[in-house]
Amino acid sequence: MTWAAATLWEDELMIQSTNFPLSKYCLKAYGSWDKLEEQVKALNLDGLEVIADPDDLADDIPLSMVAGYHMTFFADWVDFWREDRNALRRKYRSEAEIKEAYRGTRPEDLLRHFREDLALARRLKAPYLVFHVSDVSLEEGYTYRWLHSDQEVLDASIELINELLKDTEPTFDFLLENQWWPGFRFTDPAQTEYLLTRINYPRTALLLDTGHLMNTNWKIKNQWQGIRYILEMIEKHGELSKSIYGLHFHQSVSGKYCRKNVGKVPEDFPLAWLQEFARIYPHIQQIDRHRPWTDEECVRIVERVQPKYLTHELSGNVYRGKVSAIRSQMRVLQFGRFLGLDKLTDEESVERRKRMNTKMEPTGHWFLDRYVYGIC
Repeated sequence: MTWAAATLWEDELMIQSTNFPLSKYCLKAYGSWDKLEEQVKALNLDGLEVIADPDDLADDIPLSMVAGYHMTFFADWVDFWREDRNALRRKYRSEAEIKEAYRGTRPEDLLRHFREDLALARRLKAPYLVFHVSDVSLEEGYTYRWLHSDQEVLDASIELINELLKDTEPTFDFLLENQWWPGFRFTDPAQTEYLLTRINYPRTALLLDTGHLMNTNWKIKNQWQGIRYILEMIEKHGELSKSIYGLHFHQSVSGKYCRKNVGKVPEDFPLAWLQEFARIYPHIQQIDRHRPWTDEECVRIVERVQPKYLTHELSGNVYRGKVSAIRSQMRVLQFGRFLGLDKLTDEESVERRKRMNTKMEPTGHWFLDRYVYGIC
């Protein structure tokens, strides 16, 4: 099933999907899996990259709809994994809150959750799994004053992943996703190589989240600068970039917000754990925006990476917002390739941007003005 590969990259096999939770609540909005599959086909997608909602699980999804599987994650987990009880007591008000946050009391409980999640992914025959390599507490999400180094998070993640995948038959690609929190950020090739070479599972590779990478650079002011930065980091990684098997494709220009709002906690911080989690969520959404690309040069990223898997990981409500965002981004990719922007060098991109910034007399014809003469 390769509808999108046939419409966008006819000469290549690229599985395209969008993200969707395995949740009865979310499924109810569509009525049934059959109706949701109709929507997926109408969008020219190959399926869904799913993530399980353990409290409202809808795991009866047809296997034909599963394009990939995003593993469960705990944003702040390293101290729990290391059994640093002093650190945990500083973050949570009681042992009951700790148990609620991690659904258990010991590292073995955390590993059990991941094993159950892995078992579901394998039952659904997902061709790839995505794993977050990061750690951030609620307080750090406000302050950006990190409690753990990248190296500490990498080492803890390697330990957990190797234990999780020990003796697992290599029937799927296991993709490590970058974040902008401590851990794997895709900004340091030495750290990327360290991570890749110490995981024992033979089909380990990378999933590059384009918006997350943009979040690491507050100097980015627009999508074009973000595209250049992403391509710069890919080139910086040299041969390691061949390990990028997947893309979470979206854009996030949030440096202005971060400069204004990061560095302080709310006056009444912390509230009870669940209350604090609910309060910080809109703040994180302002940092990590998951908006569709509208600059056609974003096609250069896809052309450079040549991913096996591309997920349109976009925000929006179940109906119009999400569907509109996916259609918009896919059109931008298609038109970018139609214009030949996928083949642009960086120097050619700079020259094109100069022309776009030069005042020209409009012709009155929308196509010529926007796409031939570059008046936007």
